[in-house]
Amino acid sequence: MHTQNVHLKNYSAGEEIFNSVSHGTGAGLSAAAIPLLVVHAVRSAPAGLTPLYVVSFAVFGVSLFILYTVSTLYHALTSYEAKRVFRIFDHSSIYLLIAGSYTPFCLAALHGALGWTLAGIIWGLSIAGIVLYCVLGNKLRAVSTATYIVLGWIIVFAFRPLSHAVPHISLVYMIAGGIAYTAGCPFYALKKIKWMHSVFHLFMLAGSTLHFLSVYTMIP
Repeated sequence: MHTQNVHLKNYSAGEEIFNSVSHGTGAGLSAAAIPLLVVHAVRSAPAGLTPLYVVSFAVFGVSLFILYTVSTLYHALTSYEAKRVFRIFDHSSIYLLIAGSYTPFCLAALHGALGWTLAGIIWGLSIAGIVLYCVLGNKLRAVSTATYIVLGWIIVFAFRPLSHAVPHISLVYMIAGGIAYTAGCPFYALKKIKWMHSVFHLFMLAGSTLHFLSVYTMIP
C-alpha cells in the first residue's frame, strides 16, 4: 500500500463534521440493518435456499457497515498520514460495497450458473480494483470513478433473468438505488467546490437505503 500516491482534498472543518456525522449515521443504520436482513432471510427465504439468502444478505449488510465506518473514520481523523491511509481504505470499501450489493441478487435471486458466474466476475473485478488503487492511488482517480459506475451497472446484462427472479418492487428499488449512486458521481467529481462532497454523501445514503429496501423486499 503506497500512501505517497495518495493526495488529500482539504475540506473545511464544517464539511468534515458533516461528512463524519452523515456517514456515521449510515454506519449506525447499517449495523441495525444486518440483523434485520439475516432474520428476514432465516424466516422467509425459499425452502432449500435459506443458507444462500442468509449468507448473501449478511455480506451485503456487512459491506454497507464497512463502507460507512471507514468513511466516517477517514473524515473524522485529523492526522494527515492517518487520513492518507484511510483514504485508501475509503476508496477500497466502495469496490467492496459494489460487490457486496451484487451478492444477494447473484447468489440468492439468480443462483445457478448465471448467478455464480456474475458474482465471480464482480468480485474478481472489485478485488482487482482494490489492489490497483492500493498500488497506484490517485493515479487511478478518473479510472476508479468510471470503474465504479461500470461495475455498478453490469447487472443490465442479466436484467431479463433478474426481472423474473425478484418481485417488481425489489427491482424498482434496485434501479432507483443505482440511479441515486450514479447521480452522486458528478458531485464527487466536483469535490473541490465547497460542500459538493457532502452532497455526494447524501446521494450515497439514498442509494444505500434504496438498495437495502431492494434486498429486503427480494423475499416476498
